[in-house]
Amino acid sequence: MADDIPGQVQDTAANSRFVDITLAEPIERGKTKIATLTLRKPRAGELRGLTLQDLIGTDVSAIIKIIPRISNPPLTLDEVDRLDADDFAEIGGAIRGFFMTSAERQVLEKMIADQQPTT
Repeated sequence: MADDIPGQVQDTAANSRFVDITLAEPIERGKTKIATLTLRKPRAGELRGLTLQDLIGTDVSAIIKIIPRISNPPLTLDEVDRLDADDFAEIGGAIRGFFMTSAERQVLEKMIADQQPTT
């Protein structure tokens, strides 16, 4: 997990097929609280009715539709609709990350590394 820091995203597999997200605002399902979601990179059939362009552009409607298909535990559409905006943004970013090319990922990693303080 992501050391239980709210809103922190962590890759759980080297190939980035899974991402754990610790929610800043846990989801209440009856007497149970869901504090962490695992997202799985969608398979082709789970993209039915959506466009890659919308997912890559983090279109809100597309993200709302895909979350129940790829989240563990599976969320209902009603639960997705009630997600905290910060959590929704984290989830959207993680989903966008599933579709990054290796070149995009390298540029992003370089940008992050360039921002790290040097000692």
